[in-house]
Amino acid sequence: MSFLFGGGARQDPGAVDPMKIEMAVAELDMITDVFNRLVNSCHAKCIQPNPMSHRYAEGDLLKGEAVCIDRCSAKFFEVNKVVGEKMQAMGQGAQATGSFGR
Repeated sequence: MSFLFGGGARQDPGAVDPMKIEMAVAELDMITDVFNRLVNSCHAKCIQPNPMSHRYAEGDLLKGEAVCIDRCSAKFFEVNKVVGEKMQAMGQGAQATGSFGR
């Protein structure tokens, strides 16, 4: 069964659930934002254009650039994972104590 289509028991089997579409669009926006932040961050750190012409010397990544990109992207995802876990723990702690927004 597709993510975008309802189960068919309560609605037309071909009908699209607007709530599921909204959730899918929000998830796509979030993933696109993470990808863009990753690309911008690692590109700025690892790939330096020629300062005189602002053009790249090579069409392909150099070995050092490729290694830097690999490490940068691994660190980026590890940091995002740790931050997400901490935020989830904070949210659960706030939920348990009932102290949202205080």
